[in-house]
Amino acid sequence: MKILYGVQATGNGHISRSRAVVTALKKCGHEVYVLLSGRDPRQLWEIDTFKPYGVYRGLTFATSAGQLKYGRTIRELRLMRFFRDIATFRADDVDLVITDFEPLSARIARRNRIPSIGLGHQYAFRYPLPLAKRDNLALLVLRYFAPVDYPIGLHYHHFNHPVLPPIIADMDKRGISCDPLKVLVYLPFEDTSAVVSMLTDATKGQFYCYASVQEAHDEGSIHMRPFSRQNFISDLKSCGGVIANAGFTLTSEALYLGKKLLVKPLAGQLEQASNALALRQLNLGMVMQKLDARLVKHWLSLPSPEPVAYPDVAEEVAAWVGQGQWNTIGDLASRVWGMVQAGRESF
Repeated sequence: MKILYGVQATGNGHISRSRAVVTALKKCGHEVYVLLSGRDPRQLWEIDTFKPYGVYRGLTFATSAGQLKYGRTIRELRLMRFFRDIATFRADDVDLVITDFEPLSARIARRNRIPSIGLGHQYAFRYPLPLAKRDNLALLVLRYFAPVDYPIGLHYHHFNHPVLPPIIADMDKRGISCDPLKVLVYLPFEDTSAVVSMLTDATKGQFYCYASVQEAHDEGSIHMRPFSRQNFISDLKSCGGVIANAGFTLTSEALYLGKKLLVKPLAGQLEQASNALALRQLNLGMVMQKLDARLVKHWLSLPSPEPVAYPDVAEEVAAWVGQGQWNTIGDLASRVWGMVQAGRESF
C-alpha cells in the first residue's frame, strides 16, 4: 500500500511519534512518503528515517513567553500558499493518508477522496476526557485543524473511551538509572532567562536544560544543552525527574521510564492545560501554572513513581492499518490496553 504520512513538525513529540509509526509501516512492507509541515526546514533534526519526505510551510501556532498568541498566529498564516500546496500535490497513486494532526495531508486526502486516518493525541479530545475548561474555539480547532475519516486518539489512560496508549519511540529501557538530583528541563515555550532564574533560585539539584543555545555550557548547577535527540534521551534515562511544558510525548516518555513529572502548561493552550489536569487526576505528576522555584524545591524531595508499561503501540497500529478494517478502532483500543500492565492502581 502507498501511504502519505503527514507530520505536524511544530513539536518534537509529533516527529518522535511519527518516526516510530513510519518505521513500523515500512517494516510491514508499505511504501511511505512523509510530508512535514509547520517548521523551518533548517530547524528540523534527525529526520533521515522519514526519507523520502517533503517539507512544506503548512499551518502553525505562534507562541511567546509561554503563551499561545492567537492574533500573531492569524497574522502569520499564509492561506494562499496552503491551498496552492493542496491543489498541486500529486496524490493519484496514494492509497491511504495517515496524519499526525498535520493539516495539509488531511486536506489532500479530502480533495482527492483518499481514505484518511488521524493518529495523534489531539484526536482523543473528540471524547469527553478530562478538559481544563470548555473553550469552544479551541475545541473547534482540535476538530477541524486536521479532519480525517478515522480519528485515533492517544492518551495516558483510556478513560473508558476507544483511545490508544501513548506511542513511545526510540526508548530502549536498557541502561536506565535514576540520579534523584539530576533533572531534565525542557521548556521551549518559556523565556530561557526566566527558566534559568527559577532553577538558580531552586538551589538544590543538577538541571540539564535543553534550549536554543549554540553550544553546551555549564552555569554552576545549570547545564545548558542544545537540542540533540540522542543526548536528550540519554539524560532522560539517567535523570530522576522532568520539568517540562505539558506536551504529550515527553510526559508519556517520563511515565514510561518512571520519572517524576513537574509540568507547566502553555498558557492559552487547551490541550496542554487538559494534559496537566489529567496527570494530576491520575496522580502521575505535579503542575505549576507559573515558573515557581519554591514548588521545584518541594517537587525535588518527592520519590520517583513506578514506570507505566505502555506496549509497542506503533507496531500494533501498523499491523492494524495493513488489515484495512479501519472502522474497528474500538477493537484495536481494547486489545492494546489489554497489554498494558500499569504500576499504579489508578490504571
